[in-house]
Order: sequence, then structure tokens, then C-alpha cells
Amino acid sequence: MLSVLLILAFAAVFHGILGRTRSILSGRKGPKILQTVYNLVLLFRKGEVISVDSGKIFQLAPAVSFVAVLIALLMAPFGKCGTVISFPGDFVLFAYLLALGRFAMILGALDTASSFEGMGAAREALYGMLAEPAFFVLAGTFAMLTGHNSFAEIFGFFDMPSLSAAIPGMLAAFAFFLMLLVETGRLPVDDPRTHLELTMVHEVMILDYSGFDLALIHITTCIKAAVYSTLTVLCVVPGNLHTAIYMPLFIVLILLVPVITGFFESFRARNRLHRNPSYILTMTVMAIVSFVTAAIVFR
Repeated sequence: MLSVLLILAFAAVFHGILGRTRSILSGRKGPKILQTVYNLVLLFRKGEVISVDSGKIFQLAPAVSFVAVLIALLMAPFGKCGTVISFPGDFVLFAYLLALGRFAMILGALDTASSFEGMGAAREALYGMLAEPAFFVLAGTFAMLTGHNSFAEIFGFFDMPSLSAAIPGMLAAFAFFLMLLVETGRLPVDDPRTHLELTMVHEVMILDYSGFDLALIHITTCIKAAVYSTLTVLCVVPGNLHTAIYMPLFIVLILLVPVITGFFESFRARNRLHRNPSYILTMTVMAIVSFVTAAIVFR
């Protein structure tokens, strides 16, 4: 249960740290670290405006997506804190719970009878389909390296300093970082600050949401960002370190993830839409290289 609380705490400050980093780099003071929490409180206090053209799927989609990601969170480790739910092959259920949440939001966007939101839903489906293979290849790589097949055991026995894990670990960390950008709609794949529907992906799907439902969507995005940040750091922190050293190092590195994301977004332009598929496929290439490297060393 401690892992869940720590990931939720990090999710609350992720976008605040990212926004503050971007602001400092552009010469501004920027928002507060907990600005995301304040915004969520305001959304919970507001009412909802529901289009007469939308149906029940539109109203249920945010709740389904939130519950799916929340259950997936129970399988995500935070350092050596373990997981609430752990069983052989739990990473398969983890991946498809995230896919279920994405599928629910795609259906919700299609249920609005809006051509713009349908366009965003099509892009979201494509990007999700391209990102999934990389996750399973990486999961197989770590299962082969450690001899275990659950999240808690894989990262508990992952020994980064050894040659058999160093190169695959670094490649996997980079791939998970790219997944974070894709799954949360960050630059260069998407820009959460844009208001041009023709180039929007994630943001255009939620244009018709407000109040409580919009708050659930933002919470879901924050949790996904925290989970992928955790997976990124787990790939580069040696699992054989003593807990007294491991946890402080892990916390410092995970707090650096939004800082690095802020640096990345401050000096990186958004991709043209037709270049996004090849950019996302970079994750799969990195995952395959990681797997091949691990297989050669493992033999």
C-alpha cells in the first residue's frame, strides 16, 4: 500500500515540477508545485455541461479510464516498497488495463458526434497501437534477465551494474521515458497547451468534458505520468543496493524525471503529425535492441 501512496504523492507534484522547470527556463516564476491539485479542487466544485448529442458512453468513459488506471497502479512498484497486487505475468494485465482506459476514452470521444474528437480518437488509437509492442518486448527482456515474471520480482532482482543489465536497462529507461511522453500527451507528440484542433491528439478528445469528469481525466493522466516515471527510474537503479541507499536515490531520480521532461519540452519543437508514427516506433526499436543485447549477454 505504501507504493500506491508514494506514486499518488508523486503524481500530485509531477506537472507542477514540470511547469516550474519550463517557467524557470523561459525566465518566468511559473505556477506553484501543487497547482495541479488546486486546479483539480476547482474542477470538482464546478458543474458539468453535457451535450445533447452525446450518450451514456461519453459520461462513463472518464470513470472507466480512471478505475482501470487505478487498478493498474496497484501492480506498479515504487522502488523496494513492493506492490499491492503481484502474480506471475501481472505486467500483461497492467498493459491491458492501461489499454482499456485508452479504449474507453476513445469511445467517449466518438460518442460526442464531433468530427474533431473523432479525429483525435483515431490518432490516439494509432499511437497506442504503436507503443504497445515496445512495452511487451521490454517486459520480456527483464523477465529473461531476472528469471522472474512479475513487476515486484523483476525490479527487485534487477542488477543494473552488471554488464548483462546495464545496456538493456539504459535502453529500456529511454523507451519508458518516450512512453511517458506519448501516453500523457506531451511534446513532441502532442502539446497540451495548444488550441488548434487540427493538430491536437489527447486534448481534442476531452474538449466536451467539464467539472467532475474533466477532473477524473486529469487525475488519470497524472497517475499514468507517475507510473511511467517509476518504470523509467526502476530501469537504472541497481536492485541490489541496501534499502537505506536505494530509496533516497530512487526518490531523487524520480523527481528528476519531470525536470528532464521540462528541459526536453523547452528545447524541443512539436513533431509534424505525419512524423509521429515513426517517432513512436523508436520505442519499439530501442526495446528490440535491448532484448537482443540481453539475449546475447544472457547466453
